[in-house]
Amino acid sequence: MIRILSLIMLLFTSTASSQTLLVLGDSLSAGYQMPANKSWPSLLPKILAQQSQPTTVINASISGDTSGNGLARLPQLLAQHQPDIVLIELGANDGLRGFHPKILRNNLTQMITLIKEMGSQPLLMQIEIPPNYGKRYNELFRNTYPTLSQSLNVPLLPFFLIEIIVQPQLMMKDGLHPTAQAQPLIAQFMAQQLSPYLNKETIQ
Repeated sequence: MIRILSLIMLLFTSTASSQTLLVLGDSLSAGYQMPANKSWPSLLPKILAQQSQPTTVINASISGDTSGNGLARLPQLLAQHQPDIVLIELGANDGLRGFHPKILRNNLTQMITLIKEMGSQPLLMQIEIPPNYGKRYNELFRNTYPTLSQSLNVPLLPFFLIEIIVQPQLMMKDGLHPTAQAQPLIAQFMAQQLSPYLNKETIQ
């Protein structure tokens, strides 16, 4: 009887302390040209569970999405999943299409505002684009993220390809997307970055 009660208590505590993370991204998180279960968001829950941070990860990333596409989809995603945390991994396609950084800034600002209004914690990921767009454009694009992080008081996470992109064997031939072999490394990196913002599981 005592053992049964202990198991019930363990199950209840684990469920109560679990949380939901919504990943709102593009092809970098959608598992481009690979099965969805190979993408880093799909690998993340197991790693977080090993860290005593049980987390339900909802990967709402769609290849090709711009910040505008993400903004359009966000209200329904928030209402449907009611996530505790939302990671915004968007902007690469804005940059690749040469959108003015003001568009990116406005869309990200609206997303962060919506997430906060729903009582969720927004996290913003720094995004980098290839240098061939010119120094001025690249600086304006890159600086959008730390500027918003500071002005809106939102944590800024480092670009998750920062150590992957310098290893050609972990990148696809297009030089933009990580391979399936890179996904476990990205998941480990993201677990480290997300850990401070996730609740620790406590068992009494």
